[in-house]
Amino acid sequence: MDFSIIIVSWNVKDKLRENLKRLITSKDVSFEVIVVDNNSYDGTSEMVEQEFKTVKLIKNKDNYGFAKANNIALRQAEGDYLLLLNPDMLVEESTLSNLLTWLKNNEQADVVGCKLVDEHGLIVKHVRSFPGVFDQAAIALKLPHIFKNILDKYLRIDFDYSRSSRVDSIRGSFFCIRRKTYKILGGLDERYFVWFEEVDYCRQAKQNGLEVWYTPATQCIDLVGQSFKQLKGGKKQKYFKESMLKYFLKWHSQIAVLTIYLAWLIGGVIYNIGLMFSIKSKNNT
Repeated sequence: MDFSIIIVSWNVKDKLRENLKRLITSKDVSFEVIVVDNNSYDGTSEMVEQEFKTVKLIKNKDNYGFAKANNIALRQAEGDYLLLLNPDMLVEESTLSNLLTWLKNNEQADVVGCKLVDEHGLIVKHVRSFPGVFDQAAIALKLPHIFKNILDKYLRIDFDYSRSSRVDSIRGSFFCIRRKTYKILGGLDERYFVWFEEVDYCRQAKQNGLEVWYTPATQCIDLVGQSFKQLKGGKKQKYFKESMLKYFLKWHSQIAVLTIYLAWLIGGVIYNIGLMFSIKSKNNT
């Protein structure tokens, strides 16, 4: 079997349906699809069972997050290539076959991401440098709202999405891992509930002398974060902050961890002061 396609889903039944409809039209490849439902309450599991008989369904009793849910499926996967695919992605008829051809011609690529476009055909710029103290502290302090170019190096503004390249990290929404790479690295780090798990995996790959690649040889439509949109802003920031701190605890010095922690602390104070003045201003008007 060429691919095991793993989709972790949470309360995006309609987006998942469209995803699966596209997937089953894929040609010139052999594949299995494993959907892991993270205890959705919108009828996701029932939809998959009724409409997609060939899809393997794993029903979790709770929302285990992205890493743990993917690992459950990875242990059951049988394909030569393991593709982690978000439920709000739409493959094209040739997406998998083009990816397979590229993978066979590029044995050096251990973890691979492809060209992602939004529903309007615009490129989703997802290649990143590994997170550093300066750029992540800037995010925690919300400095990009003031200094527009402060994250240019981290966001790889100069990256050429028309060429295949070895990179630091790629977006987890379309994340392909070779079977031999999985045997070396294992699954995703389950300390992360959501965010930073794919960056962590790319970092592990580099530490083990493996290569992460981006290629435009195939593409996929990324509707970007439909599950996350259901979370309230405070909860999103909580998950993001926790994952960032876990990443730095794992890969950076104690001084770096303290710097990031203080940046979040100061950023929170600044945000609350700004919120207080905003509310006061509205009341005065």
